[in-house]
Amino acid sequence: MSRKEVTMRPSTFWYTLKQGFKNIRRNWMFSLASIITMAACIFLFGIFYSIVENLNYITRTVEQDVAVTVFFDEGTTEKEMKAVGEKIEERPEASKVVFVSADEAWQEFKDVYLGGSEEAAEGFKEDNPLANSANYEVYVNAIEQQSQLVSYIEGLDHVREVRQSKEAEQTLTSINKLIFYVSMGIIAILLVISIFLISNTVSVGISIRKEEIGIMKLIGASNFFVRFPFLLEGVLLGLIGSAIPLTILYFLYNQAVKAVLTKFNGLADFMQFIPVNEVYHILLPVVLVLGMGIGLLGSYVTTRKHLKV
Repeated sequence: MSRKEVTMRPSTFWYTLKQGFKNIRRNWMFSLASIITMAACIFLFGIFYSIVENLNYITRTVEQDVAVTVFFDEGTTEKEMKAVGEKIEERPEASKVVFVSADEAWQEFKDVYLGGSEEAAEGFKEDNPLANSANYEVYVNAIEQQSQLVSYIEGLDHVREVRQSKEAEQTLTSINKLIFYVSMGIIAILLVISIFLISNTVSVGISIRKEEIGIMKLIGASNFFVRFPFLLEGVLLGLIGSAIPLTILYFLYNQAVKAVLTKFNGLADFMQFIPVNEVYHILLPVVLVLGMGIGLLGSYVTTRKHLKV
């Protein structure tokens, strides 16, 4: 396509813009079908995206509470423990390192297993049965990094044992992978369906205007001038089909979160959902660009196939 063809005066642009809207009105049944189907696809995409983002958020929150516990050899001094802690803090996998003294470990044991009862623990008097239980609780940035960090800590001097939750690591890693693969699959299916629908709508428009297009070519209209209204039609269909579900989802999101927390009252104690504005910070531009991109791609493929210009 030459530079001359893509140079467009304002009057020409407004003409082609009007033609794009005219094409939609002429084929209003096909256009409506495309918009409704596209809106349904984008709506499902928006729902799925919101669910995935909240699952990822919940997973990251759970990951932050999964700690690796580091115990020391008997007789290890506080200075040696501190040196080990400093080495762990330097690791990129570690997000937080918390030291738990033997006295704190014993107090936590009494609170959890003896109900905080001093009478139940009176038999130990001044003796601390967990005298050798001083430890570090090490939290990782991502659960996938836990095994690598554990391998490093196990090689440090004065470290007797490193306890980790392999089940939690495997479960959370599997959830992350499942979310990724399922989301990619659904997005791919929605893209194919939407492109097909837009392509069919533009194809009908070309068939209806075939005689008019032939006349335009005879009087010297450029290839771009002929194609542009159909490309614009696809973009407009994509934009409208994206804006409708975005508006609906925005108002439904908070209602859905409230309904879930009301129905499952216990979830509110340990589960938080992402605010709608934070979800839309990414969802809004992605969906608008996706919708217009799908419309443009569908109409471009169709014009290349059916318009011999």
